[in-house]
Amino acid sequence: MESSNVSSEYGFILVGFSDHPKLEMILFIVNFILYSVAVFGNSTIILVCILDPRLHTPMYFFLANLSFLDLCFSTSCIPQMLVNLWGPDKTISYAGCVVQLFSFLSVGGIECILLAVMAYDRYAAVCKPLHYMVIMHPQLCLRLVAVAWGSGLVNAIVMSPLTMTLSRCGRRRVNHFLCELPALIKMACVDARAVEMLSFTFAVLIVLLPLALILVSYGYIAAAVLRIKSAAGRWKAFDTCSSHLTVVSLFYGSIIYMYMQPGNSSSQDQGKFLTLFYNLVTPMLNPLIYTLRNKEVKGALKKVLGKQQ
Repeated sequence: MESSNVSSEYGFILVGFSDHPKLEMILFIVNFILYSVAVFGNSTIILVCILDPRLHTPMYFFLANLSFLDLCFSTSCIPQMLVNLWGPDKTISYAGCVVQLFSFLSVGGIECILLAVMAYDRYAAVCKPLHYMVIMHPQLCLRLVAVAWGSGLVNAIVMSPLTMTLSRCGRRRVNHFLCELPALIKMACVDARAVEMLSFTFAVLIVLLPLALILVSYGYIAAAVLRIKSAAGRWKAFDTCSSHLTVVSLFYGSIIYMYMQPGNSSSQDQGKFLTLFYNLVTPMLNPLIYTLRNKEVKGALKKVLGKQQ
């Protein structure tokens, strides 16, 4: 019992990219730049959505929530990773690991469900344009976001204590750059199959079910677009959904590819870079995707910056 509490007293060692010491300074510089861009971009999106009355619509309400989640997602682990990359100290306190795991599980789950909510919003906009504001009324938008937040928090509240209380027999080395659920479960020196099965159940409900709903929504959207006779109309409908579809592809593509890899050492390194991709690169790209392809956001940015009346 005493050895199982060693990590509680001394914390954990995040192995991260220490197997590639020559890469660490390069990764520090690149990740610092990407994190700064992600923080600036997502903060700007949130600010613009709040300040410009023209963006007080369901789509931008969901977008502001997505930007806030991206901020939380990156901030939950990237600053700690930058500290570990900068110097020889690779440790993280037990409390820090708990916070990191809880944040990662909750925010990741919320984002999966929020992307499904945004897909339903795009379905209503394309397939039911005349009834869009009636369908997506403010109360429904708040309820949908509350469901997303509630589901993600339940996932974290259940899985975090179960994972952290697994006996590790004094093992402190986490083969990752953050306290991620699979890496912590692998450290257990007891039978963790029950925790793994519960984790799989939550993954089906929080990751795969929202993905199925997204695919169904876009199936209906594709059918509606194909019924539009004019090329201009089809392009307008596609443009309405293209930003969200790009974000979904980046986020889910990296997650699905990562968890389909076998458990060898090369795939573990690959997994670290893929985790870094959806934890940092995707949050950095999301504001750019929505800004570059969206005239309303561009106009709001110009207005906030004082470039137009």
